[in-house]
Amino acid sequence: MNSYKQIKKWREEVLPSVSTDHIKLNTLHDDIMKQIITISIEKVSSEWGPPPTHFAFFLMGSAGRFEQALFSDQDHGIIFEGGKNEEAYFLALGSEIVEGFAICGYERCDGNVMASNTLWCKSRNDWQLQIANWLQEKSWQSLRNFSIFFDSRVLYGEVDFLNRLKELSFQHIEEDKMLYERLVDNVGYVKKGIGVLGQILTDSYGEHAGKIHVKEKAFFPYINALRLLALKEKIFLPSTLSRFRSLPSNYVHLREYQHYFNRLLHIRLLLLESASAYDEVHHITVKNLSKSEKRELKQCMVKGYELFRETKALVSQRS
Repeated sequence: MNSYKQIKKWREEVLPSVSTDHIKLNTLHDDIMKQIITISIEKVSSEWGPPPTHFAFFLMGSAGRFEQALFSDQDHGIIFEGGKNEEAYFLALGSEIVEGFAICGYERCDGNVMASNTLWCKSRNDWQLQIANWLQEKSWQSLRNFSIFFDSRVLYGEVDFLNRLKELSFQHIEEDKMLYERLVDNVGYVKKGIGVLGQILTDSYGEHAGKIHVKEKAFFPYINALRLLALKEKIFLPSTLSRFRSLPSNYVHLREYQHYFNRLLHIRLLLLESASAYDEVHHITVKNLSKSEKRELKQCMVKGYELFRETKALVSQRS
């Protein structure tokens, strides 16, 4: 395929065949994105010449965690060798990739967490400085930026560029005990999705009235808990499932929660199989669920809240 439109057409044709298989779906997303990047590099090279130096294009958010649903928005960045002389090239490449992704069905990130933004497109040296500044500043926003960055993996280019930045991050956290406590506080609030009577709490008004935001109220407790453990135990892998599998033996009792997160991934795909846009893949209409579907969703949510509480207690004891 040699155009974004051809990739978009292929995506639309193939997506239904993998819509209920988490692994196949996310593998397809990776394949689509790699093809988009290849075309983007060709387009920028025709005007600017080939990439002037080595670089890494990396994914963040649900794509970085290999946890995308049928539709997702863009969260990505670039790390390049060199300095200011190379910056204009890679910002141009980042902008082209953003355009290609958008044409092919991946919405632009509302928060501008994309490789077209200088905050997320930097040289290796500038990335090191930025991460150090985020962790030294310890503000809510700087630690949120760092958490976004940490759920990342290289899709194209130099994998070691990203790994080195994560190694430096671990060093900063190890040297500053208060920093880890601030990272725990940064994700300390969990939006509850179950009421005191055991009912699923839905939005009361607006366009999503009667629906539950499954990402915020079901997925985030698992994602945030395993990120905290990955930071604590120096686990490089970004996906929640891979972090579960990488936990050392002293956390073995937490691995039972992996089953419920795996079920949650499957439930989301089954319940939102008919979604046709990005906004629809996060909102489940509760009244449309069967009794067994409600029961399983609630069980996965309860287990997520348990995991998050237990994780906070554990990491606080060991800080």
